Amino acid sequence: MFTFPAIDPVALELGPIVIRWYALAYIVGLIGGWRYALLLARREPVRFEPQLLDDFVVWATLGVVIGGRLGYVLFYRPDYYITDPLQILMVWKGGMAFHGGLLGVLAATFLFARRYKVPLLSLADIVCAAAPIGLFFGRIANFINGELYGRVTDAALGMVFPHGGPLPRHPSQLYQAGLEGLALFVLMAVLIFGFNAKNRPGLLAGAFFAGYGVARCIGEFFREPDAFLGFLWFGATMGQLLSLPMILLGLYLVRRALTVEPSGDTPKRT
Repeated sequence: MFTFPAIDPVALELGPIVIRWYALAYIVGLIGGWRYALLLARREPVRFEPQLLDDFVVWATLGVVIGGRLGYVLFYRPDYYITDPLQILMVWKGGMAFHGGLLGVLAATFLFARRYKVPLLSLADIVCAAAPIGLFFGRIANFINGELYGRVTDAALGMVFPHGGPLPRHPSQLYQAGLEGLALFVLMAVLIFGFNAKNRPGLLAGAFFAGYGVARCIGEFFREPDAFLGFLWFGATMGQLLSLPMILLGLYLVRRALTVEPSGDTPKRT
């Protein structure tokens, strides 16, 4: 059994200004994802002006925050927030959902592509290839906060979490950081640099949706379900149920990308 590292959730405190590791994870994830996306967008074939990503990162940030918050409210605790709607605005109290953030970014991607006349699937491919960076740091922040811990276990990797009772639990945040972050990042990179996946618009987005859905379903087998929800249909968790549509959409996009004639032509810039 391992000892949980007692890391202060507050990374830096300057008078009244308090900076938490969770906030830093969002910042590092967004900046890291943005810079990596710029690198990928400049790689041939160039489907749109890479500099447009400088504007898109603002749209994506709004999508993550607004979508993540509304997703948590609607998917996980609608009964709680309907009695006190003002609590929805109090994001500093916690309560964000990945699947809501995903929908927010998808909406931002669609609107941005229409606004700037960017090929939707090509933009989505770049965004999805960079997304695992943010997912990795987000899960590490979950671990530092001692939240979203795993189920009780007698395995050697178990550890006692400050708010998880006296029994050792799976450090499921680290499992998910490895699956949703590192493994998915490597998969995306192999498809891009090893198989020229940019030549098949939608392939990277599909691989991300399906890959994340599978990774999340696996991780949920080790993660303690939310106490106010517990296990749902057929013993599945909310995270698993919300991931099933992602897998189906991902498989559709992959199949579509593989059945369309690949194109390596670089569109003319205007």
